[in-house]
Amino acid sequence: MKQNFTCIICPNGCDITAELSDTGEVLSVSGNLCPNGEKYVREEVTAPKRNIATSVLVENGELPLASCRLTGPIPKERIFDAVREIHQVHLTAPVKAGSVIIKDLLSLHVNVILTRSVKAKETK
Repeated sequence: MKQNFTCIICPNGCDITAELSDTGEVLSVSGNLCPNGEKYVREEVTAPKRNIATSVLVENGELPLASCRLTGPIPKERIFDAVREIHQVHLTAPVKAGSVIIKDLLSLHVNVILTRSVKAKETK
């Protein structure tokens, strides 16, 4: 059986075709312009992973939210669990981009880091 993929690893966005056995094993991969495409397809068939970005609440900040992301991809089936855990975090301004706000999220060996700094509200 053949299955088509669009690689998301680099800007090439290769259209890749994988030949799969009846048991779902990858027999061959074609159409990728670099080795990363083949690796992506093999992983996508056996254990798909995704990286996520979201935001957390910031109290007393110039902005109500600060954006955050994971330091690496996690199993696709754990995305909703991860987002639920991240959304439980409430920070108090000031917060600085690059700060780790959750270490080893759900024991998945990734951290959650802020991608935006938020200053504290100025008092008049």
